[in-house]
Amino acid sequence: MVQKILLVDDHEVVRVGLRQMLSQSEFEISDEAATAEIGFQKFQEGKFDLVILDIRLPGGDGLQLLGKIKSFSAKQPVLIFSAYDNPTYLARAVALGANGFCLKTDGVDRILDAIKRTAQGESIWSRDELRRVTGSLATIRLGTETEIPLTQREGDVLKHLANGLTNKEIAMSLGISYETVKEHVQHILRKIGVTDRTQAAVWAVRNNIV
Repeated sequence: MVQKILLVDDHEVVRVGLRQMLSQSEFEISDEAATAEIGFQKFQEGKFDLVILDIRLPGGDGLQLLGKIKSFSAKQPVLIFSAYDNPTYLARAVALGANGFCLKTDGVDRILDAIKRTAQGESIWSRDELRRVTGSLATIRLGTETEIPLTQREGDVLKHLANGLTNKEIAMSLGISYETVKEHVQHILRKIGVTDRTQAAVWAVRNNIV
């Protein structure tokens, strides 16, 4: 039986490449989307054995879409497919319930194996990947009921940080200096009681900031 995949990626070359890669397998990309908004619409309209999500998408990132999909259908298998080996992305993907994370630079055999196993509902997180984020997940102690006095600007910086942007990218997006961003990040880490950006991203996810 052919297993159906929804692919959400804004790069046509990636969508075409995956179609060709799967052409001789038991999988088919039965629907696709280039934005997070259309991706969620397609997901609601169809029934899929697997959803494959890129992270950086127009109109919202794939990890936000992952959260919406899991809220709609907690058992839906989802594979994150990204060009960025970013620990913040890994932590958010784990926290939001993705079945695994695959890089676009991985080999064909690795990608096909990841698709096959995640479509069966397996978790394919490697020991190394989990080791990278487990400390961050375990360190977060504050619950959503804890009120943290972040300023509006700190909240904006935290959202960008949790979306995987670097300090330079945050500075460009918000129209402030790199040094100002660094100061905001330091204040944020201190206020929410964490020690690094990955932990801050997990805190943001658990407190519904992203």
